[in-house]
Amino acid sequence: MTPTRGAFAVLFSFALAVSTGLFAQTTQPKSSAASADVLAEKAAAAPAGRASAPRSLVPLPAKPAPTSSHAPFEAGDCKICHQNADPKHPGPVFKKGPALCLDCHEEFNGVMKRAHTHAPARTDCTSCHNPHNSVFSKLLHLEPRALCVSCHEKIGKLHDSAKVPHKALTTGKYCSNCHNPHGSTVEKLLIQLPFDLCVNCHSVDTMADANGKKLQNIKAWLLDNPKQHGPVASKDCNDCHEPHGGDLFRLINQDYPPEFYAPYDAKNYGLCFGCHREKAFSTAQTATLTSFRNGATNLHYLHLQQSGRGRTCRACHEVHAAKQDHLIRDGVPYGSGGWILKLNYKKTATGGSCEKTCHAEKSYANRTAP
Repeated sequence: MTPTRGAFAVLFSFALAVSTGLFAQTTQPKSSAASADVLAEKAAAAPAGRASAPRSLVPLPAKPAPTSSHAPFEAGDCKICHQNADPKHPGPVFKKGPALCLDCHEEFNGVMKRAHTHAPARTDCTSCHNPHNSVFSKLLHLEPRALCVSCHEKIGKLHDSAKVPHKALTTGKYCSNCHNPHGSTVEKLLIQLPFDLCVNCHSVDTMADANGKKLQNIKAWLLDNPKQHGPVASKDCNDCHEPHGGDLFRLINQDYPPEFYAPYDAKNYGLCFGCHREKAFSTAQTATLTSFRNGATNLHYLHLQQSGRGRTCRACHEVHAAKQDHLIRDGVPYGSGGWILKLNYKKTATGGSCEKTCHAEKSYANRTAP
């Protein structure tokens, strides 16, 4: 190695270490090209929930062709970001952090003034993006979801281990289905208020769960049913559901029987008894705990406490909203064919009645007629 060449190697190594590393090289040494090849292979092979490849800002080799490329780098115009125009010796970048990127990407100036911004976007765009080219879209270092969970490891582990994963994390824009990766006016970088985000996605008749069972069009249902469950009225889906994934059906965050008929056990109703009093359902005789009683006979107790045939809450109540008070439903699906068994519930001056439903007509009185 000649003295001049040796000196350049030392200077280049030092500059690479202390600068932000945005060095555009259209002609790479063999060792760098090989390293970039390995990086690309590792990034492409990284599992959806884990990032095994280290961040690198060096340009990828021409073959295989990168998926995305930064326009100035593609045009060989290194001086847009670097002190020198020479692709072989571009020198350090002339601004540090996002300031350099925002000189061109002016549309993000407004985004970064929002109330909630992503820490990497505030400090260093190259935390997520390669400034030259990438095997992934938008110059990302990794596939979008893998990139997110490489930092947000807890969310990645939760989703990977979930018995009931949320499809929003594995389809479409992945994490960006719900979050803006740069900045938002809503907490948690959400692209809309939480309730609006959930309802606007769950607004189709074709959505199904992991087992292929059709899910309710929540938006249409709420428009047609004015009596809303407390958490729905408060616009708090997270009160009952996990947004990223969970172990219980329908992503609920506490226990609730998935079956229509289930023997009563208080511990299986954690979802309900976080708000409702358990005694109202386990006390056989009461004059105060519930209005669903015939005299002092607790009819909630009567329906739930049946060996092998205990009715769960949704046998009589809607979960999200209904047309009647107390979320009493018009009917329940009977069998797998989708036929609706009508409850024919009627409120009366002294209580109420059900007609030709699970049983013959029965009425109850919880007070004296006025």
